[in-house]
Amino acid sequence: MKRTFIISRSDAIGDVVLTLPVAGVLKELYPDARILFLGRSYTEDLINSCVYVDGFLNWDELHQLPEEEAAVRLAATGADTIIHVFPRPEIARLAKLAGIKQRIGTTNRIYHWTYCNRLIPLTRKRSSLHEAQLNLRLLTLLGAKELYSPEEIGQYYGLNRLVPLPDQVADQLDPVRFNLILHPKSRGHAREWGLDHFIGLIDLLPPGHFKIFVTGTAAEGQLLEPLLRACPSVTDMTGRLSLAELMAFIARADGLMAASTGPLHLAAALGIYAVGIFPPLRPIHPGRWAPIGPRASVLVKDIACNACRKTMNCTCIRDILPAQAKEVWLSRLTDIANPLQRRDRS
Repeated sequence: MKRTFIISRSDAIGDVVLTLPVAGVLKELYPDARILFLGRSYTEDLINSCVYVDGFLNWDELHQLPEEEAAVRLAATGADTIIHVFPRPEIARLAKLAGIKQRIGTTNRIYHWTYCNRLIPLTRKRSSLHEAQLNLRLLTLLGAKELYSPEEIGQYYGLNRLVPLPDQVADQLDPVRFNLILHPKSRGHAREWGLDHFIGLIDLLPPGHFKIFVTGTAAEGQLLEPLLRACPSVTDMTGRLSLAELMAFIARADGLMAASTGPLHLAAALGIYAVGIFPPLRPIHPGRWAPIGPRASVLVKDIACNACRKTMNCTCIRDILPAQAKEVWLSRLTDIANPLQRRDRS
């Protein structure tokens, strides 16, 4: 009988990106299986872009239904297994009410002892593993190995169902210069580098070699007005792209720089140069949240940091200077100077 798995991860874009390898490994272990992904509305375009996912389940819609009706809907998927990657008690309870035969969760959530019947001893907060490695640990009961290296994980994203990039957006990309996307804001989810540092970087990068874009939501675009005024040569893409279009745009660019945000992880997964700016502060340090991909790297101070734990104004990130970031991007420019190294933008 054909198996059906549900991967449950109902949180942010970056978290979902780092969960997609779960679908890839499942497809490797069970090539004929059907894989469904339970997520939030705003991550649907991302999830549907993964070739390893066969269907999207909308938690925002399911959550609005009476519990009995929601359980019936979940049971109608025919799923025999659900993997609670992002634990939520209401989803765990619903999966049990739906009669899903195998319900996988971690031992450190008390409600999993009531609603799950396959438990894995795993705690994220104190672990030295990367988030993507921790996600894959949940598959050990299904035949996966204990530990996947970052290099292995980078092969399991499967973001190969991108929408065509609209011509008016594609035409913005420069056929000769290095197309660099800067994503300065994080919607308050990460420690940020600061607009002044991004302005400093833009001023240092030679305009004859770099075309610079700024991305973000429409609301973030308003916060970015000081940068846009100071740097009139920058192309403002804030509020102009859907998530599906943003992914296609990132895939056609050469590089992206951001704090620990969804676009950073998208860039890494899509194989372009992705440079993340991180604090050396557990549990938000790059050991846990670094972008994973063949061209991904991080800028982080090699110090023990605790002074910034209770503030979003992180001195450890602010101490990374624009001149350091400039040197990183000049080296990436050299990497693609050979036409054979340049990504195909067609």
